[in-house]
Amino acid sequence: MKAYIFPGQGAQFSGMGLDLYENSDEAQALFEKANNILGFNITDIMFEGTSEQLKETKVTQPAIFLHSVILAKTLGDTFKPEMVAGHSLGEFSALVANGALSFEDGLKLVSQRALAMQKACEAQPSTMAAVLGLADDVVEKICGMTDGVVVAANYNCPGQLVISGEIDAINSACEALKEEGAKRALVLPVGGAFHSPMMEPAREELAAAIESTTFNTPTCPIYQNVTASAVTNPEEIKKNLISQLTAPVKWTQTIQQMIADGGTTFTEVGPGKVLQGLMRKIDRTVDADGATLNIEA
Repeated sequence: MKAYIFPGQGAQFSGMGLDLYENSDEAQALFEKANNILGFNITDIMFEGTSEQLKETKVTQPAIFLHSVILAKTLGDTFKPEMVAGHSLGEFSALVANGALSFEDGLKLVSQRALAMQKACEAQPSTMAAVLGLADDVVEKICGMTDGVVVAANYNCPGQLVISGEIDAINSACEALKEEGAKRALVLPVGGAFHSPMMEPAREELAAAIESTTFNTPTCPIYQNVTASAVTNPEEIKKNLISQLTAPVKWTQTIQQMIADGGTTFTEVGPGKVLQGLMRKIDRTVDADGATLNIEA
């Protein structure tokens, strides 16, 4: 079965999407529509902006979403997924790709999500850290023993788990994890504690927007971050999407379940090759590549 997977925050780069804009009339029209929806020319920043400009909250998440979704739409007849998934933000891209969300509604929700997350970050300083070389259950145990808010946030691949929470708690957990034998426990340069209880204000704000948005029955199942299992019911999709901001991204479990359900070819749709790299660490036997623009589409 053919699976399409969509990257999350961190995959952005200067010049992203320019090849799509220059080589596809359909892509150009969608980028211009996005400029109008967002109220500013995000294309200027995507195509010519600096890395610092691309890190702006109101830019990063919509930019990755646009690159992923517009690339999917330009693939034409070659884009026929039998299952989809997205890493964190990428879940919104996946939901547009399988028809659960319209392009316009998906972009609006992503923009609202970015701004809500930024507000939550500013209200209470927090951070994340990457932990390498320890089993998941060991990391979970250390988090549970640490004072303050610190939780497992991103199960990226075996031996790579990101933790999230209060700054002091993250620092304490990192020291304990190193003592436990972690190869690395490195605080990340992020704006806040995503996929942790610290995002509760953002979850509440985004919940209202999601509840008022129309979700359709998708053309194929989406394997959502919260459950790591196939979902097709629109109401269940909405519920999981609302939970996503404060729940962990079960990416390892998601990919393993997709493979168990018959996934054999995984194509990353969006900027970068982060998910291809994780795929190789989750299961080397599976075919994983990146999507490229079909100019004739």
